[in-house]
Amino acid sequence: MRVCVIGTGYVGLVTGVCLSNIGHDVICVDNNEEKVKTMKAGRSPIYEPGLDELMEKSIAAGKIEFTTDLAKGVNHAEIMFIAVGTPPLPTGESDTRYVEAVARGIGSHLMSGYKVIVNKSTVPIGSGDWVRGIVLDSIKERQEQGGPPCEAEFDVVSNPEFLREGSAIFDTFNTDRIVLGGSNPKALDMMEQLYKPIIDGEYAEEGTPTPIPVVKTDLSSAEMIKYAANSFLATKISFINEVANICDRVGADVTQVAKGIGLDSRIGPKFLQAGIGWGGSCFPKDVSALVHTADDYGYEAQLLKSAVDVNKRQRGMVVEKLQHELKILKGKTIGLLGLTFKPNTDDMRDAPSLNIVEELNRLGAKVKAYDPIVSQSGLRDGMRGTLVETDPDRLADGCDALVLVTDWEQFKSLDYAAMAKSMTQPLVIDGRNFLDREALQAAGFRYVGMGR
Repeated sequence: MRVCVIGTGYVGLVTGVCLSNIGHDVICVDNNEEKVKTMKAGRSPIYEPGLDELMEKSIAAGKIEFTTDLAKGVNHAEIMFIAVGTPPLPTGESDTRYVEAVARGIGSHLMSGYKVIVNKSTVPIGSGDWVRGIVLDSIKERQEQGGPPCEAEFDVVSNPEFLREGSAIFDTFNTDRIVLGGSNPKALDMMEQLYKPIIDGEYAEEGTPTPIPVVKTDLSSAEMIKYAANSFLATKISFINEVANICDRVGADVTQVAKGIGLDSRIGPKFLQAGIGWGGSCFPKDVSALVHTADDYGYEAQLLKSAVDVNKRQRGMVVEKLQHELKILKGKTIGLLGLTFKPNTDDMRDAPSLNIVEELNRLGAKVKAYDPIVSQSGLRDGMRGTLVETDPDRLADGCDALVLVTDWEQFKSLDYAAMAKSMTQPLVIDGRNFLDREALQAAGFRYVGMGR
């Protein structure tokens, strides 16, 4: 099928590359000329394991191209994905101006044939009908100004994404479900056909159940599924962090508690890892947007608001633990292991590390950090109040404590014995309960976990 993906951020680029790899003819459109040049050269502008290789493969096969020409993409496609950003506004609601601009652009270029316009961006509930109205208004304005007539027909479909940064390729080909929301069965059938190789498990890893379930529903329900899923997962993390804080006070070990409750099939073990809270671009934005939607309709989402409050408080727990162990932090040197909000990504959006750095600076501590991605990229230039080191050994030198912030796999195998010897005080705060406590203690560290 002929596909156009408008917006080559995290979701758009992964979607376009994966669809081209299963045989579709894809044009990716972005208004950033430098970004398009980078992608034409076969390089991804974002860090995502495996993405560069898939891009090169699709480019070599002639299945994907990148352009700034929206008209070319619109006229090429049977199916058009809107995959631009919807960042949060100060009020908590989503900023949909980029979605609106794309919808207007589609309307100004739509000519003939039947098209499916897909909301891939995470948009407020009710946005499907809103996008349809914008496209129709744009077509009308074009014709009133003497532009070419539009002989095209179109439907709008909601197709939310459930990708995890760092494992987006795997998640695309091994998804738990595909959600399609719309009112016209023809549009939903076209979308199902688009995903058929994935649904049939042709690109799935061994052990992935096939066929992949397809949830066909109305627009509003599809939009709600996205918000509800992320809000539930965020709430589950806040719950186990709340339990961890109680464990700290009563002498229980939250890792054992999580194991015990996770074996209950009604609960499950995923997202029960206590730590310093959630961040990134999805959970904070989606929970806030759902709270804002509830407020708009006269309902106070108390549970979701509490999940947000717990998460904000959790980011300060490692600082409290440092104060308990070191007493006065003014003049102390604290080393952070990891900066990104999660491993296998370069994403610093709403990363807990930013709050930790800010609070440590406020208390007069000197902050050093090492991150496998940030330390090797220009991102470190924007880390105010932090000395970003280029290797973990330099990080440990002269530190009064280390704080594990991001659970990068390589942090399990560092030479902690050598690091302990180079520190002023060999103390580690494991903010993710990720490291081997016994191994750290054998290396000479005093180990402090979360809820342990």
